[in-house]
Amino acid sequence: MKVLFICTGNTCRSPMAEALLKHKRPQWKVKSAGIFAADGSLASEQARRVLEEGNIPIDHISQSISKELVHWADIILTMTASHEHMLVSQFPESTAKTYVFKRYVTGNLADVQDPFGGSLEDYRGTYNELEQLIDQFIESLPNELE
Repeated sequence: MKVLFICTGNTCRSPMAEALLKHKRPQWKVKSAGIFAADGSLASEQARRVLEEGNIPIDHISQSISKELVHWADIILTMTASHEHMLVSQFPESTAKTYVFKRYVTGNLADVQDPFGGSLEDYRGTYNELEQLIDQFIESLPNELE
């Protein structure tokens, strides 16, 4: 299973989701990227701190979405509906495997909270939201994908 998480800058939400899923399913291949990411940045300090609090290792360098990443992924999970729209507009071949993460897992049309520029508590809220979504994502998959 190859999972690609997408957010805006690839420094907050998608790196946290990537680290969480890698921790929970180390046998899976997991990456993240951003629609408007600057290549080569670390995950934000607050994202790294909340992952540390949960004993989740992170080794992350930001990257922007690319044709190679789109082709690599079995499934692409975006943090917002606008990310999904931009990704599918830029890479129409991704349409059949691109989903808004929260909608895919819960049916809820809301976006994953963006903690960028917020407090450590905001990052903890996003971390908790992502952890619940990842647990539900894992549970929703057929056993043969485990």
